[in-house]
Amino acid sequence: MRKIILSSLLCLGIYSANAQEKKENETKKDTIKYLNEVILEAKNEIKYKKETSQNVSKMPLNDIENPQVYNSIPVELLKDQVVTNFNDALKNATGVTRLWESTGRGTDGAEYYSMRGFSVQPTMINGLPGINNGTIDPSNIESVEVIKGPSGTLFGSSLISYGGLINIVTKKPKSDFGGEISYNAGSYGSDRVTADINMPLNKDKSTLLRVNTAYQKENSFQDAGFNKSFFIAPSLKHIVNDKLYFLVNTEFTQRESANNPMIFLNRNNPLSFSSIDLFEKNYKNSFNSNDLTISNPTFSLQAQMMYKLSSKWTSQTVLSRGNSKTNGYYHYLYDMSDGNSFQRYIAKLNGETYTTDIQQNFIGDFNLGNMRNRLVVGLDYYKSNILNGGSGWVGNGVVTLQDGEDDGDLTQAGVDDLLVGTFSGNTSAINEVYSAYASNILNILPQLSVMASLRIDQFKSSTSTSDNDFDQTAVSPKFGIVYQPILNKVSVFANYMNGFKNIAPTTVSNVDGTNQRLQSFDPEHANQYEFGVKTNIFKDKLALTASYYNITVSNTVIVDPTNPNNSIQGGESESKGIELSLIANPVNGLNIIAGYSNNDAKVTKDSPAGGYLGLRPESAGPETLVNLWANYTFQTGNLKGFGIGFGGNHASEYKTLNRDGIGVFALPSYTIVNTALSYDTNKFNITLKLNNALNEKYYSGWSTVTPQRLRSLIAGLTYKF
Repeated sequence: MRKIILSSLLCLGIYSANAQEKKENETKKDTIKYLNEVILEAKNEIKYKKETSQNVSKMPLNDIENPQVYNSIPVELLKDQVVTNFNDALKNATGVTRLWESTGRGTDGAEYYSMRGFSVQPTMINGLPGINNGTIDPSNIESVEVIKGPSGTLFGSSLISYGGLINIVTKKPKSDFGGEISYNAGSYGSDRVTADINMPLNKDKSTLLRVNTAYQKENSFQDAGFNKSFFIAPSLKHIVNDKLYFLVNTEFTQRESANNPMIFLNRNNPLSFSSIDLFEKNYKNSFNSNDLTISNPTFSLQAQMMYKLSSKWTSQTVLSRGNSKTNGYYHYLYDMSDGNSFQRYIAKLNGETYTTDIQQNFIGDFNLGNMRNRLVVGLDYYKSNILNGGSGWVGNGVVTLQDGEDDGDLTQAGVDDLLVGTFSGNTSAINEVYSAYASNILNILPQLSVMASLRIDQFKSSTSTSDNDFDQTAVSPKFGIVYQPILNKVSVFANYMNGFKNIAPTTVSNVDGTNQRLQSFDPEHANQYEFGVKTNIFKDKLALTASYYNITVSNTVIVDPTNPNNSIQGGESESKGIELSLIANPVNGLNIIAGYSNNDAKVTKDSPAGGYLGLRPESAGPETLVNLWANYTFQTGNLKGFGIGFGGNHASEYKTLNRDGIGVFALPSYTIVNTALSYDTNKFNITLKLNNALNEKYYSGWSTVTPQRLRSLIAGLTYKF
């Protein structure tokens, strides 16, 4: 390490001397900044670990001193794994698995994942709202932060889950010209072209531009279905002086896809299926055509101003705007309870979601006596406007699994004829949230720190179908403590975290159906207690996080036991478990990331009519999840630059339907194995990736049964400049 730094200093001295002769306006600040970059790069020994996050605590904080658990999936790992879709990226996060693929429908058409016993969607970009009704292109991802537990204190409740949140950290402009262009070709007609270009726009490098773009076309492994997309993400940074800079990040996505219909088990009648056999018989049958498509154009903009008020305080002002559209055909298959047949329901959707978020944060780092104190105080305004106008739902044929037959009309013209006269009208819903929050970290001793945080939210909502506005207030606290018996190497932590959900009013009536009225409810709350240990030992070559958590959700709305036409609050559920996450660099060239989780979730209070009491919620996913990836690159000799990767994922049996009076349907456990070969030079990278090498049939679901992709091969070529 010392040799690397000394060499960097020598090179820097030569660089500075030459630069002084050519440019008299070269500043000392630029030199120091460059030196810091060199040293930090040399110290980055664990390839897959990001030591510090700006977003998790809304202030720069090292992982080992953070009382909250999160997994960071860096771009280096995505490159080693030849990741071409967002789901493959999240397979590296401990305790996370996909429930639903993207449906493309309005407001919630993005993928659903389970985390700590609760469903969650990827809705945050750089810690700010980022709505998407389709899928996320990974080309602009610098890292993915999977932040665990109910995090309402710093992120509110409108877009996150009690299990946590998924935050995408985008690529930002750099000071030097460079980039790369890649082409990947793979199974099922997959073609993908990406480019990442970074350039300074003026001589003093005060204005920087970076553009990431991708085009992808890919077919389904089934007999129909496809997706094609074009993505571009320009990012501009302007440095006014050593105290002030502006950063603008934008993303534009144009996506069209033929999404194969989900197969829903009947949630109202006793189950008529007892095994996976009939679904496996139709594993490659899409029950779809490429004529029934849906488009999901998306736009996102984030404008940020960072101003250093003093040596102790920084001001962050952020404006975020988003727009996500849905236009096209959405259909699903619903179990007819005869052990064979499924009715298709289809509609043509036309919807749009606009979001606006304005944040003002003041971030301080100062001493109280001999104690270091870090503080963030913020104000947040969030608004969403949801517009919908499309057709109604119609039946379109019956699918039978015994013979794989489908008597529906899967042409666009035929479906349009069925939908004539079914326009459902135009509707809108406006939601506004006014928030204030503060989070403080106090180092009582260098080894001991405590965190205290609080958030207050005021909700307002209205719809075009109701004359009544809805107002609600929620308060969310958070506390944490960290003790480092070995400073910067080992920490023991504990936290209490709170999340909440504002509950919209529901129409209720008397037992006989009379006296219809609008019933309001208090916010629903989740509380988490967690403790564990984090390490960064053996000369920073082993980073381990181990934790136990317990999340209880209270005040949920349930059916009134004395009146089926009424709803009351009083439901409760519990989710607890353990998580182990490992990132290691045991020898030069070998990088490992692994995770293990076991989750025990159940409904603890419910009305008899609910059907969930004492059972594991269907949104909780498999109880046990394991992920592993190991990559070795030869550092010397004739094989220098050659790399080999190996890993995969394991999931235990998963009860996709689990209700009293209806029954249990379990998706079988599975183990997926992936391998990769690569050759890397300063100018080129060649990769070959084999996914699901054993060609295993496996499923995802959430009261659904969805076959997952079989074996696929991807070959890639990257040119770097």
